[in-house]
Amino acid sequence: MSMSAKQERALLNSDEIAVLRATHHPEIYELGRRELTDLQTRLRDLRDKARTLTRQKQRETRGKSEPRGKSFPGVVEQPQRRKQLFAAALKRVKKELSRLNKLEARVEHVEAAHKALAQRRASNFRPAVPASRTSGTGMQPQESIRRRRVLPRGKVGSVLKQNKIAQAARDARPQ
Repeated sequence: MSMSAKQERALLNSDEIAVLRATHHPEIYELGRRELTDLQTRLRDLRDKARTLTRQKQRETRGKSEPRGKSFPGVVEQPQRRKQLFAAALKRVKKELSRLNKLEARVEHVEAAHKALAQRRASNFRPAVPASRTSGTGMQPQESIRRRRVLPRGKVGSVLKQNKIAQAARDARPQ
């Protein structure tokens, strides 16, 4: 369940509000990868602390343990809700990091595809052989300047099959 900004401010202190504000819509897109990972570790620490306080509070209400410390400070009146806030913020940060990873991977794939296409196009056309290649030294092997043809395997197989059928028809004729 999401909470409004007013409810967030009621549950958190000013430092925690500043941390959570950076995880919301317009601000999170301005952060780089390094800031996001730092924010992620900070949020994990805050969430773990709130989880510990929540579990302690639950144990106290069940009568399984004694109260911890003299009393909880005023900002930890509802540790379960605080934990939910930090978990939701952590989820937003993880989602943004994932989005950045996918964006970088897409850029790398596009660059690799462009490079592969350039290599493919370069392999189809051979440069013209310079005139001085065989001058004065007698016969020398020359590279072919014709375009290299690559037949698809399906085409080769179909031609062979057609030849086989034609030969079988010739063999079946009466003599």
